[in-house]
Amino acid sequence: MATDYDSPRKIDDGSGEESLQELQTRRADTSSGSIDVDETDLAESLELPGADLSNEELSVRVIPPQADEFTCSSCFLVHHRSQRASERNGQQVCLECAA
Repeated sequence: MATDYDSPRKIDDGSGEESLQELQTRRADTSSGSIDVDETDLAESLELPGADLSNEELSVRVIPPQADEFTCSSCFLVHHRSQRASERNGQQVCLECAA
C-alpha cells in the first residue's frame, strides 16, 4: 500500500488533547514497571571480580592459524594476509599497528 506523505494529516478532534493534570494522574496510577527483587537472590547470582573459579572448566576449540593468515608482532592478533602492512625487523605487522 502506497502512502502519500505530502497529503495533509488527519487530525483527531480533541481526543489527543488532555490536560497536564489528567496525564500526571494517569502516570501516577500505572505501576512503575520495577520488579521487586529479593536481595538474597541478587547476592547469590552476583560474581565478584577475583572470585575463585578454580573448579570451573572452559571448553574452547582452538583453531591454528591458516595458511593465508599471520600473527601481528605488535598486537598479537591473527589477521588475514590482506591486512599485513609491512615487516618490521623481520616481524609481520598489521595495518592498524603500522598506522
